[in-house]
Amino acid sequence: MALNRNTVTRNIKRGVFEEAGMSFRKHWQLYLLVIPPVLFFLIFKYYPMVNAVLAFKDYNVIKGIWGSPWVGFKHFRMFFENPVFWTLVKNTLVISFYQLLAGFPIPILLALMLNEVRSAKFKRLVQLVSFAPYFISTVVMVSIIMLFLAPRLGFVNTAFNYFGLESKNYLGDPGMFSSIFVWSDIWQTAGYSAVVYLAALAAVDPTLYEAAKVDGASRIQKIMNVDLPGILPTITIILILNVGSVMALGFEKIYLLQNKLNISSSEVISTYVYKIGLLNANYSFATAVGLFNSVINLVLLVAVNALAKRLSNNSIW
Repeated sequence: MALNRNTVTRNIKRGVFEEAGMSFRKHWQLYLLVIPPVLFFLIFKYYPMVNAVLAFKDYNVIKGIWGSPWVGFKHFRMFFENPVFWTLVKNTLVISFYQLLAGFPIPILLALMLNEVRSAKFKRLVQLVSFAPYFISTVVMVSIIMLFLAPRLGFVNTAFNYFGLESKNYLGDPGMFSSIFVWSDIWQTAGYSAVVYLAALAAVDPTLYEAAKVDGASRIQKIMNVDLPGILPTITIILILNVGSVMALGFEKIYLLQNKLNISSSEVISTYVYKIGLLNANYSFATAVGLFNSVINLVLLVAVNALAKRLSNNSIW
């Protein structure tokens, strides 16, 4: 009996290898196309992960990463015991969730509205106007924000002065920082993000619209019963990815918008790591904080993915 079982196992393995060999000989061009992206991820994504061991060492330039002495969780404890730790986490989470709650629905609404527009010229114009800001660099975007919100000659304060209101230093107000950051980011990225949902809407079965029209459904009813269910898998996947990057808040724009007046609400984990870990050449500490961020994002990604799979049967894996 055991002999027969071993023979069957060998035959199955032989059949699998033969089938794989036939597939490779038949589609060898496709396998060659896959090689460059695989090498890219192995060299630039997975290989650098090995150096995350730096978070558990006291880095010495002369000894290198692997020759530096082990210190365990020393750098993690330094970060957790730091008096500004909870302030950094709070600022990061507040800005991230604000950005998620305000910025996630707007591209969906924009895509749904554009999908209802019947004038091709007007639709292209709106797409151009909403999509163009995405190509503005971060430095130029911050310069525009500073010019618009300048206390004396900024467009916003000039307009308020015209109506008899006093000028205000918006970038110097800690309470205004998160709103300035989030809504300027929405203006810049909403058009680009809406493209994904427009593509998903284009894949909705046209017969569903015809059936809704025959049933006398209004535009709102068609959106609620045809459009939204049709793009729900796309919405779920993008939401999972966004939640999975909550702690990985962008560094450049926040750092450029920072000043001494708004530092209490604008100092986030990424800017703190840059100042303390990199400018002071404390690479082990910077790596530890970065690894902490990555682990939190991974936990959130797995948790939200499992929740989405249970509630809607749509998930990344």
